[in-house]
Amino acid sequence: MRVLPVLFCLLLGGCGRALPPADFTFINGAEPETLDPHVVTGQPEIRLCEALFEGLTSRDGRGAIIPGIAEKWDVSADGRVYTFHLRAARWSNGDPLTSADFLNSWRRALEPLTASEYAYQYYPIVNAQAYNTGALSDFAEVGVKAPDPQTLRVTLSAPTPYFLDLCACSTLAPIHLGAMKQWGEDWIKPGKLVTDGPYTLGAWRINDRITLVKNPHYWRARDVAFRRIDALSLSSATTAFNLFHSGEAGLILDKSMVPAFFIDALRSKSYFHSQPIYGTYFYRFNVTRKPLKDPRVRLALALAVDRKRLVDRITRAGEPPAGTFVPPGIGGYTPPEGMSYDPARARKLLAAAGFPGGKGFPVLSVLYNSSEQNEQIATEIQDMWRENLGISIELRNQEWKVYLNSLSELDYDIARSSWVADYPDPNTFLDCFMSGRGNNRTGWSSARYDGLIEEACRQPDRAARYALFRQAEEILSQEAPIAPLYNYVAISIYRPDHLGGFFPNAMDEHPLRELFWREPAP
Repeated sequence: MRVLPVLFCLLLGGCGRALPPADFTFINGAEPETLDPHVVTGQPEIRLCEALFEGLTSRDGRGAIIPGIAEKWDVSADGRVYTFHLRAARWSNGDPLTSADFLNSWRRALEPLTASEYAYQYYPIVNAQAYNTGALSDFAEVGVKAPDPQTLRVTLSAPTPYFLDLCACSTLAPIHLGAMKQWGEDWIKPGKLVTDGPYTLGAWRINDRITLVKNPHYWRARDVAFRRIDALSLSSATTAFNLFHSGEAGLILDKSMVPAFFIDALRSKSYFHSQPIYGTYFYRFNVTRKPLKDPRVRLALALAVDRKRLVDRITRAGEPPAGTFVPPGIGGYTPPEGMSYDPARARKLLAAAGFPGGKGFPVLSVLYNSSEQNEQIATEIQDMWRENLGISIELRNQEWKVYLNSLSELDYDIARSSWVADYPDPNTFLDCFMSGRGNNRTGWSSARYDGLIEEACRQPDRAARYALFRQAEEILSQEAPIAPLYNYVAISIYRPDHLGGFFPNAMDEHPLRELFWREPAP
């Protein structure tokens, strides 16, 4: 069914050898861009990195923070100093895992040469931002110390209520620097990657599958049921569903891999599961390009989209139309009113920007990563902008890796995007659009917005923090570097009488280490 490009097999190894059948196979979505935990930003990659690497903390199947490599921790009375006590953990090659591994890994993640787009997750740590931006060259001045092999002490600039959540993110996971030094850029390939999580990398077949093999040195390996897992890389929802229906895959995790036209028929099935999550589907505008430099143009485009039409006609899973980037209710936060469907105001804004009735408006393109649903949404919005604004838009699709690179390089006009919370706090959404953030990817910058987010991060009172976040989000809505479209409803396809350890949760976290077959196994 899937032909393997010979060149890629030679590059990545693990191909050509017959592999035993997997205990469990699931649909992971797009072909992963990389498995370097300090570099990944997409959900397909992060899901795999969380199976390969474990940080100081972790998440359980219900999305709650639990101890990871850190067995326990102490927090100072002022909430600024975390002292982590590491358990007697080992890497997959048997090497002991120490606090120095964390210290050196965090230094690597923060080094400017690593170019981690998620490096700002370290910024609550004293001097982490200065080191990451090159303003500080001595890592000894960063608030991370390893006083002994089992202790890691972290000093924050201000109390950060979600710091333990950050410690569970892939960006803060340790990597085996000895393996990296030995293998260079090949360190993430099968046979070379050394991990500290429940799985190691068995094989990587481009555009086919990633094979995960149980790590016998993982500190709780006895709780990991599946010895071998295959994560399939697909871009076709129809193919994904056929693989599930034929029994070749036991789980579909990526919502875009569920045929939208089929959702109404699937809804009554025992294997269909859906629930709201902290996630938003949105469009980015490249503000470095004309005419998108003009906020009136961006806002006109945002106001000319009938979001209800999108969720009723295309996504069909009960997604709430979104006028703001932060989903309502995350951490108890209430977003501002945000954007609404207002084609009359959109036309006035476009005319004020010099394009009455759409006359003279250049033909821009909408970029999306290849998937049936992304194409359907882009086509529908193309029609709305033609109907409401009198402008023409071209559609442009790319494979996942190329698409991510185009976003990072600002090589697009308008681009489809999504964001799922890393932790249950509005900051996980709003700090993405601070100036220079790796996940900003719009070129937009606002000193006032930056100041509000920074002030919120220093504010210990939750109500006052949220008031500052709300002010910042109002700026995001007015200047419109993005157009939120709808909040996610996660859809997962699995048979609960067969698959155990899977729990719906608002963080959309489903650790592979917790899954198991119920008896009798299918």
